[in-house]
Formats: sequence, C-alpha cells, structure tokens
Amino acid sequence: MAVTARVCLAQSDSLVLVQARWQVDSIDGMVLKTIHFNHHEYFHSNQFMAVLEIPSQSGHTLQLAYEPVRTPTSTIAKRHHAVAAINGSFFDMDKHNPVCYLRIDGQDIGENTPGKDTVNRKYYQYGTLLINGDSVRIARTDSSRCWERTLPDSNIMTAGPLLLLHGEVQPFRHDRTFVSNRHPRTAVGIRPDGTLLLFVVDGRSKESEGMSLDELTKTLKWLGCTDVLNMDGGGSTTLYLEGWANGGIVNYPIDNGRFDHHGERGVSNAILVIRNR
Repeated sequence: MAVTARVCLAQSDSLVLVQARWQVDSIDGMVLKTIHFNHHEYFHSNQFMAVLEIPSQSGHTLQLAYEPVRTPTSTIAKRHHAVAAINGSFFDMDKHNPVCYLRIDGQDIGENTPGKDTVNRKYYQYGTLLINGDSVRIARTDSSRCWERTLPDSNIMTAGPLLLLHGEVQPFRHDRTFVSNRHPRTAVGIRPDGTLLLFVVDGRSKESEGMSLDELTKTLKWLGCTDVLNMDGGGSTTLYLEGWANGGIVNYPIDNGRFDHHGERGVSNAILVIRNR
C-alpha cells in the first residue's frame, strides 16, 4: 500500500509539472520558461522555477568565467557580453577561490579540495561539465583527486552531485542535509537532442521552498533531461538574462533573506551563454 501511494504521488507531481501553464518567452533562438507554484501543488510545496532552453542550433555557446573577487553573476555576465548566465560551481566564501576543479581556455584555475571525511575529493566533486566549442558534455569523474588534469577539454568545471547520466539516476549521499533538505538549486541538464537546460529553483522562503536533490533529479528528468549536474545553490542561485527586467535577474536570489530580485550573492565563477559572432 505504501509503495502504491508513493508511485501515485510521483505520477501526480510529474503531471503537475508537465501540464502546468508555464510562462514562455522566445529570446534570441532560446526559450525561457518560468512557473510559480504557489498553492502547494508541486511536491506539496510552493516553488518558483525558471529554465532556459538552448537548442543545439541556437547560435550560442557556453563559456566559463572566473572572478578572483566574488562578483554577482549578472555583473560577470555583463562584463563578458553574455546573453544569459547562471552561477557556477562551489567556492570558498572567504578566500573567493573555487573549491572544485576549474579550467578555462586551457588554463587551470581551481583544484578539488578534499573533505574532512574523504581522501581525494568531496562528494559534490563527482560530476564534471566539459565544454569544447559547441560541444557540451556531462561526465562522472574518476575517484582520483586530479583526474580532470588528464582530460583534453579546454573548459572544465567540476560540481555535483551528478544527478542523471545517460538517463540513469545516479547515487548520492543521503546522510547529508545538503542532499536531503530543501534549498535553492542550480543545475545544468542535457536532452537527447542536444538541447541544454539552465535550471534554477528558488528556496528558503514561503513563496518558494526549494528542493531536495531527489526532487531536483525528478524535476529535470520530467523536463526531458538524460544528463544532469547539480551546481552551487543556496544563496548563489541566480539566472541572468540580457534585457530582462530587474537588471536581468529572472529568479528571486535569496542571499538578502527576501523573496525579491535584489538578493544576488557574489560568486567565484559562472556559466555564460555567448552569441556566436
């Protein structure tokens, strides 16, 4: 009986998501979709979600960016003349440096920092975003701390946990509140046709509670992704779009503790969407 109830609940949530009346905006060959569930109808919670869909032939490429002093995602995007951006991977709030491997245009910038209970790498360093020109892939890392150094790709960002790979849900640690509790989340997803999804869900407010990683995985799978990588979230979660209202901030960053568009956190790195020249 309990198993049947859980299955029905999952089906109900998936239908709520795919049948929702999303606000849809076509922008420069891309599609922005936003939805605000505010009657506790999705995972029995309120959620504000935004997803930028980038078709493989949209005329855009992804680019990684790093700032030695923490800088808001929107500012990083404007400096690089990006049409869109999301915050990237994890970083040290005080030292400003990445705590996951980061390579930009062939230059190594950040190294994996092992945790107190791990020998080589933290549990959120087991997924990798690989960018070479128009090619974007998501991969599972090797367990060795410096595995990424062996890769030929010009642009590499390690993050995690890895949520989906080739359509299969990946295991992650359920003994961490980072995994099991609801938080704002940022993720990158890839559909079988090559469409990229830059996804954010806000959290830590009554208007939008955020998601556990299990809920995030289900959401991106229901949106058609077969490969999904969790990025830094929490107060860092930000989606920027050039020309959008509120200084380009699509979602409701929560670093100021309010559900508004003014709570951007300074971050160490970002994922940018650049128009091909």
